[in-house]
Amino acid sequence: MTRYGMAIDLNRCFGCQACAAACKVANNLPKDLVYNVVYTKTDKDYSTFGQAVVKGAITNDVAGGTYPDCTLGFLPVQCQHCQNPACLDVCPTGATQKREDGIVWVDDELCIGCESCIQACPYDEVRTLIGGDPEYYLDIVVGEADAPTHRGGTVEKCTFCHNLIDRGEVPACMQCCPGRARYWGDLDDPESEISKAIEGRETMFLREDAGTAPNVYYLV
Repeated sequence: MTRYGMAIDLNRCFGCQACAAACKVANNLPKDLVYNVVYTKTDKDYSTFGQAVVKGAITNDVAGGTYPDCTLGFLPVQCQHCQNPACLDVCPTGATQKREDGIVWVDDELCIGCESCIQACPYDEVRTLIGGDPEYYLDIVVGEADAPTHRGGTVEKCTFCHNLIDRGEVPACMQCCPGRARYWGDLDDPESEISKAIEGRETMFLREDAGTAPNVYYLV
C-alpha cells in the first residue's frame, strides 16, 4: 500500500516563494487563497509552530537577533496530510476524506463551510474558508486543466496535487523549486526519493505533540 509523503530540507530552502507561486498558478487559486506559505524564521525554535502565537515566524525577509548574531531561515507550511488527521472525525458531512494513499482532501460537493475542520486542525491557516464567490486576478482560467474547482462557502487546502499524482507526476510546488528542497514519494518504499532523502537525516515534524503523525517531514 502506498503512503505518500513529502520532505522539505530547511537547509536548502532560501525563501524564494517559487513553490507558493507554482501552487497558486497550477491550482488556479482565487485571490486571498493560498495552499502553501513560506514563512521567514527569525530564530531556530520550531517547537511551537502551528499554534495561535508563532514565535519568530513572520512573512518578511528580516533577520532576527543583533549583529553579528543574526538568524534568518525559512519554513514552508501547508496541509501536513496527517496519518491521524484531526480534521477528519469532526467533519459532520464527510467532506474531509483521506485516501488509501494517505492524501487528505475536501469534497466541495459535501462541504457546508462549518469550519469544524479549521478549528480542529492544529496547524494554523493551512485550511481556508472561501466566504463568498471566488475572485481572481485574471479573467482567464490558468493552471492545470483538471485543477480543483473553487466554490464560495467551502473550505480548501493543499491537496498534494493529487490530480498530478494520479497521472504519475509530482506536486507543483516541487516542479519549480530551484533549491531542490523538496522530496516526494512513497514513505513505505525504501527505494523512493523521499525514503532515501530522510534516511540518516535529522527530521522534525510540526506540532508533533498534537498526535496527528504528519506525512510532511522537515530535514534540519
